Amino acid sequence: MTAQHVCDTADLAPAETLRVELDAADGTSVEVAVVRDEDGDWHAISDVCSHGQVSLAEGEVEGCAVECWLHGSSFDLRTGKPLGPPAIRPVPVYPVTVDGERVLVDVDAPL
Repeated sequence: MTAQHVCDTADLAPAETLRVELDAADGTSVEVAVVRDEDGDWHAISDVCSHGQVSLAEGEVEGCAVECWLHGSSFDLRTGKPLGPPAIRPVPVYPVTVDGERVLVDVDAPL
């Protein structure tokens, strides 16, 4: 499978998120948080917090991190690594391509 269209660039302002569900090549469904950080850069990470199993797209964007709303763990949007407890496991990060006005994510090629 290749990169899939998730939204248009006008759909998210800086520091906003969007939850999407994408189809992987193996037939599974992947929940992704598409995030535009405070500088306007685009990121895609697993939407499921590795600690609390809740949506990261519902959290706050701070700099280049998203904070889980349930227990407060923040995850680096570039690496998926937790920046503090209670989460200790990283979440997958996916490549994002901006093609004109289209934002594309490839869940089959995690970074």
